[in-house]
Amino acid sequence: MPAPTKHALQAELLAQLRADLATLERAHRATCEGATHEEAKPENDKDTRALEQSYLARGQAARIDELRASIAALSALPILDLHAPRVVLGALVTLEEGGEESTLWLAPGGGGARLADRTVQVVTPASPLARGLIGKQEGEEVELVVAGKTRTVQVVRIT
Repeated sequence: MPAPTKHALQAELLAQLRADLATLERAHRATCEGATHEEAKPENDKDTRALEQSYLARGQAARIDELRASIAALSALPILDLHAPRVVLGALVTLEEGGEESTLWLAPGGGGARLADRTVQVVTPASPLARGLIGKQEGEEVELVVAGKTRTVQVVRIT
């Protein structure tokens, strides 16, 4: 299977984020309607259904804002399918760890997503993995602490 292009990865991730946003917006509308519905009015001082619904709606609204910001940042990300000298935002990075290779795409949003038939994992600059890799060059061995565990990886390729 040929390696995915960054343009294809960007399009796939944008589609995922937009689908997540549409789903969350529908859920948020339903939550807001539930919080203000006649049946949500408290029956007594211990009835907190409406309050709980409003907390949920507030959390959903914050996540909607995050998704919108991720979509905007990813849409604005310049895509260069060139050989990069160092790991930077937008880089597609192949790592080797314990004899196995993995591919990461450093993107401004969508961290944790799996793209290109699950062969590419999205990492954001806020992640410990990305923070440890930014600025590294091909051939460099990097010690990273991720989830409390020390890992040693080698940067095989940066595009």
